[in-house]
Amino acid sequence: MAGNMKDKRFGRAALRRLGCAGGWRRARARARGLWRDDEGLTSVGMAVSIMLCLTLVFSGAQLYRVESASAEIQEVADVAALAAESEVAEFMIAVKLCDATVLSMTLLSATVYGIGIVCACVPPLAALSERLISLANEIRQACDRFYDLATNGLNHLQKVLPFLSAVSAAQVAAANNDGAMDASYYALAVLVPYEGVEIGGASSDSLADLGDKAEGSAQDIRDDAAAVEEAAERANEAKLRGYMADCGCAVSGADGGRCMYERASHLASLAGASNPLYASVDAWSFEVAIARAKAYYQKRKALVPAMGSANPREETNLQCQYAYYSYALAELARADFRVSAGASGEEVTGSIPKLFRSTPELRESWAYGSVRFPVSVSDGVMHGYAGCPGISGATQMTVVSYCDSDAVQTCSVCEFTIGSFGGVGNASSRAPTGFEYHYEKMRQASEDYKAAVNELAPLKESVKDKVNPIMDAIGEVIADVGTRRISAEPPGRGGAIVMMVNAATNAADAGFESLFVGGDATLGARAAVSASALVEDAAHDNGNVITSLLDGVGEGGGAATGAARVVLDCWSTLLRVYADGQEALLGAVRDGLDSLSLGSLGGLGSWAADKMTSVIEAAGLTPANLNALKPALLNTGHVASSDSGSFTVAFKQVKATALSASAPATGLFPGLSTALSDAVTNAVSGTTITIAEIELPVGGATVPIELTLPPEAGEAAGGFIGQCIDKVGSAVSSIAGERPWQ
Repeated sequence: MAGNMKDKRFGRAALRRLGCAGGWRRARARARGLWRDDEGLTSVGMAVSIMLCLTLVFSGAQLYRVESASAEIQEVADVAALAAESEVAEFMIAVKLCDATVLSMTLLSATVYGIGIVCACVPPLAALSERLISLANEIRQACDRFYDLATNGLNHLQKVLPFLSAVSAAQVAAANNDGAMDASYYALAVLVPYEGVEIGGASSDSLADLGDKAEGSAQDIRDDAAAVEEAAERANEAKLRGYMADCGCAVSGADGGRCMYERASHLASLAGASNPLYASVDAWSFEVAIARAKAYYQKRKALVPAMGSANPREETNLQCQYAYYSYALAELARADFRVSAGASGEEVTGSIPKLFRSTPELRESWAYGSVRFPVSVSDGVMHGYAGCPGISGATQMTVVSYCDSDAVQTCSVCEFTIGSFGGVGNASSRAPTGFEYHYEKMRQASEDYKAAVNELAPLKESVKDKVNPIMDAIGEVIADVGTRRISAEPPGRGGAIVMMVNAATNAADAGFESLFVGGDATLGARAAVSASALVEDAAHDNGNVITSLLDGVGEGGGAATGAARVVLDCWSTLLRVYADGQEALLGAVRDGLDSLSLGSLGGLGSWAADKMTSVIEAAGLTPANLNALKPALLNTGHVASSDSGSFTVAFKQVKATALSASAPATGLFPGLSTALSDAVTNAVSGTTITIAEIELPVGGATVPIELTLPPEAGEAAGGFIGQCIDKVGSAVSSIAGERPWQ
């Protein structure tokens, strides 16, 4: 290695010796001067570098512009796909609005039928009942009309929905025809599937059956309820009379305050629990009067021995009273008057005994052959008591009926006769000063009460037998409500596919001319595809959209009264059944019933209201699915795979072969062109399509259900859509084999 270095040094030294060293240095310096200037001036190298950088910058910018212009079509296609499927989403909102209307009107009719029958059970509401049932019929007919109009309108709209989606997508594409490259976008949106399923056809007879039952039985129910009310009124009046005779007059001061309570206190010094005072008939019962009478006669009987008299006639009267009180206690001991709760309300069994008030009544009572007085064996003279001074010889006890025999003799001392005993209660039962007077009034009231109450039972059963089938029919309507709902399987339920072309052919450097990039290239037609589909979004305001549209009907009654007010109040609440289900339905029924005065003596109104409420509670109506449907971008393959129609089959084949020369591209468009032309023919001019109108037979309100059309979605748009079909078809042909379908 050292040898080599020596050789190199030797070589340079030899050159110097030979005189060539100066020429070599000058040549190298001149070469360096071309690329470097120590004074800071631009050199050839710097100029070349700058030119190269500028060329790369402008080339990159132009490439970016071309790439951006080419890629922008995909973004526009995505937006157009969302716009196309948005029409389907709006259609589904219209479907839910119609479904909510049919559901609420069906339930409203059933509810009003039920409330009408409840009112039929309350005689003061008989006229309201008749009007409510009539309105229920009108609501049912209005619901049938709306159902037919809505299904026809939605079916018509389904036919033009592909056209509306195509218009919406084309307009979105056309709105992007701006920018430096002067784009000319044409979009063709195709719904997958292209045709919808016919809406309607379902039928249910349950509501009509309910109407027939309600109309057929309502008048009989009203008649029977009136009879129940009349019997209940008689029962209440009889009970009030019994109360007043027992202790009510002492409370109110009527008849000078005289009653069983007052007489027992005055005549027998009866007080405390043995002689209670009731301030209201509601807390009182006939059993109270029976117990008071028992206590009274027991006390009067106990007082007789202490009232003995030396006068035979007076003593006879006292002994007859004693016998009468004993007889009364025996009668009351057999009293079995009972008021109990039965299946149809109160039932009364037994009776309160009638105490004889005269000799003829004595002869009709058991005392005539049972109560005994002493009779002389020797002469057959009957006496009022065993210690009578007129008795001579032996005596024996003989029933009082012996006084009516031919063999009887009247005692000249005590002067006892059958009238002596039979007339004990005569005076006290015929004047307000006597206890028996008020007792008899109470007893007669108990008989009237018993007759009226026991008359109620079969009448109530008759009403219930007629009401129960109607209430059961309401339950059947609610259970069957799902058979007549409006649901849709529209075009585009699987999604929408958009084929987009930019038909503009521009110079590649248009708007960006530069000497650094050649300007002879042309940016030709570009194409892209996109797809979107509806996805559920738990939007909490969807229910509000439904109810807010229909709230005008419920609030349009103004100063409506009577049947109209009941219907509108129910309607306002039932509109929320679609979102809230069972809770809103039960609330509507309760609101409707609470708005009425159902109190009646017969109690049938409250019973029918409870029956109806229990039927509703057992229905278990579930809310509808209110999740909003919103368009979202989706792979075109997924959308195309959701349908087996001719378009999707061709589209999948085209996509699979990347529009090769042999691809059946032309098969994509002729059928679409014909179908869209037919849709254009059926499309309506204007900015909205009225699907149906809600016409409630009260309040005079009419609410339209409409769908807003894309701007310019009239017949004039048909030519534009046809142009889009042509442009997309020609673009497919022009780029076939050159660029894959994106």
